[in-house]
Amino acid sequence: MQHKSLDVITLFHKASSPASIRAQTLLKQISAHASESATEDQATDHTQQNKFQRTEFELNVTEDPPTSDQLRTILEYVGSGAGRAGQIVEGATSEADAVTKLKENPDSFQRPVVGLLPRFDTCCNQ
Repeated sequence: MQHKSLDVITLFHKASSPASIRAQTLLKQISAHASESATEDQATDHTQQNKFQRTEFELNVTEDPPTSDQLRTILEYVGSGAGRAGQIVEGATSEADAVTKLKENPDSFQRPVVGLLPRFDTCCNQ
């Protein structure tokens, strides 16, 4: 039987941000609860719990800014509506502007951001 690999949830974290700390704490709690649920005794009746079953995932916490590809994925997800890019990268007016501003100033990335993103090796950051 082949095991499915876990989804990777990435938290782009800023340790000095109360919102980011809350997001990290919540994600750790959810991850721990999902792991506990997955390993409980199968003889027990889980009818009620299964209605709210969470999938296990791997939590990747990073204080690094996203790569250009990761940023594009984030921006695709939030949409291209008015001001959306500026909610992710301070002062950005478009996807292209967000990529440029992030390269110029990595601190312009607004944390916390949580996403189900492909994990890229750090050697491949753009």
